Amino acid sequence: MCCVDTGKESVKEMAPLKALEAEYPILDPNFQAFCASHGIFSVEDFLIHDLYELAAFAEQQPTSEKLKQGITQVLSIIDTQHQPWLNGMELLDDALHNKHVLSTGCEGIDLLLGGGLREGQLTELVGPSSCGKTQAGKRIFQRIMNGIVCHSVFDIFTMFNVLHRLVINFPSQLQKGGQVRMLIVDSISSLITPILGNSGSQGRALMISAGYMLKKLAHEHNVAVLVTNHTVGGERGIPKPALGQTWKSIPHVRLLLSGDHGNNVRSISVLRHPSMVNLSTFIVIAVHKLFKPDLRTALLLLLVFQITRRFSLTVEIS
Repeated sequence: MCCVDTGKESVKEMAPLKALEAEYPILDPNFQAFCASHGIFSVEDFLIHDLYELAAFAEQQPTSEKLKQGITQVLSIIDTQHQPWLNGMELLDDALHNKHVLSTGCEGIDLLLGGGLREGQLTELVGPSSCGKTQAGKRIFQRIMNGIVCHSVFDIFTMFNVLHRLVINFPSQLQKGGQVRMLIVDSISSLITPILGNSGSQGRALMISAGYMLKKLAHEHNVAVLVTNHTVGGERGIPKPALGQTWKSIPHVRLLLSGDHGNNVRSISVLRHPSMVNLSTFIVIAVHKLFKPDLRTALLLLLVFQITRRFSLTVEIS
């Protein structure tokens, strides 16, 4: 297991558009200037931009054909970085045969998560400062194995380099009979928050790239990835996970850890899990079919169920 403690992806994924001009002449200064006028400076920026809107603006330019060819070229670059598309049966077969479950060492948490942390998934542990996130992470990886490698990194670019080296070393580790089973990043928010500030779309693009790289590593190498995140003040002072809406969709599983600073009792809740049926939606649909309420009432019922429903338990972390 490799633990990344925070106290490159491929060149094409991380490079600005200008760096790709030599290999792709269609991405000339005119195309770069057009993209820059819309806040697009790198390949990652395309992932968070409305491409239909961009194509519509390109249509209005004198060199519209070349601009559209450039957009197509960037999309092709993005496409080459992704795995081939898989259908549902192929994904299920891969999950059953290659993606095992790693016990957390806590019977209650394992029961809550259907066995523990699943390989191939990115799990996020969210909680306020000093709530026990690091302690919980240490307990998990000490339970799993003794072969622990720690790297201290203090910015997102160093983390990219560590992950890149990890991927390069995977084949040699397998030949030696070893295998990385779990990767812990504690904490992902301390690496990403500094780049969000005033950097605008570039900061968000780096955040998306970090999430994508962790998920890709988890899926392709059957690794359980656990990251920790802090909380910030939300509406009416209610704490919410940091890093905003863009990051919210990245983790497969999101867990909320909270507790009393005066003792070792912690409460853990499942905010999101791909294997858990959305019971609230099912109930609202059933109510709608049986009693035929209007759409507004049905949506209100759904909102109430979403707010009140939560899979949770209380555990003691010693």
